[in-house]
Amino acid sequence: MPELPEVETVRRGLIPVLEGRAIARAEVRRPDLRWPLPDRMADRLCGARVLRLRRRSKYLLADLDSGETLIVHLGMSGRLLVAPAQDGGAAGRGAVLGGYVRAQGQAGPHDHVILTTDAGVRITFNDARRFGMMDLAPTAAVEAHRLLAGLGPEPLGNGFSETTLVAALKGRRTPVKAALLDQSTVAGLGNIYVCEALHRAGIAPWRHAGRIAAARVARLVPAIRDVLTEAIAAGGSSLRDYRRTDGELGYFQHGFRAYGRAGQPCPTPGCGGTIRRSVQAGRSTFWCPACQR
Repeated sequence: MPELPEVETVRRGLIPVLEGRAIARAEVRRPDLRWPLPDRMADRLCGARVLRLRRRSKYLLADLDSGETLIVHLGMSGRLLVAPAQDGGAAGRGAVLGGYVRAQGQAGPHDHVILTTDAGVRITFNDARRFGMMDLAPTAAVEAHRLLAGLGPEPLGNGFSETTLVAALKGRRTPVKAALLDQSTVAGLGNIYVCEALHRAGIAPWRHAGRIAAARVARLVPAIRDVLTEAIAAGGSSLRDYRRTDGELGYFQHGFRAYGRAGQPCPTPGCGGTIRRSVQAGRSTFWCPACQR
């Protein structure tokens, strides 16, 4: 499932073709994805102008001049595909989201929602597994939406700090990895980047969150910020379905220090340990027993 860096990369790639543009045509090709799509979704989107495209956790939020916000989650296999306008120019050979250029007039079997802008650019939500979702909510109250209301602070925002993380983990008996995957603790982290941040901070994923000294918890904050910032700069991580906005794979997976490196030497200077894979709450956990305590 795409995590914060992948969703942020998609957002940044969509901005040039969607922000400030009006939706000239909206086609909703099925009644549901993971959940039912909003009533009259096509009618509510058609004619609306996208004022701002932002991200909250792993959700894309498109604020419309109609007073509503389109909420999009990519799920396990969701992709946003861009077909440039048929102008015969450079644009007709370029912009891609999710690794495909879809020819105008074509629709694949997994193309579920198609938006055409006033510039003639077509943006398609393609989702083979249909674990993604779309919803419409009043912009003024979107933060209270059932999917957004319980989210914790953004890890790259000012609301996330050593003080807030220490307070969020204090007294918790759950393993620290599970606590960081809890979206009410911090928003947008998934399995990959939690494994990477814990490795950088030298904290074992099994440790009870509430029993880790405050000074060690504080080390997690720059570790989380650094790994996310580096991943965004690398265009995210491509393990299965995800691709960058230029159609190429994200390449942060080549910089993993722990995730997916079971049996390989730990890259921490002077460690001498070996990365190990374990299963934790049904998910793969990659860690170094020599330097993560």
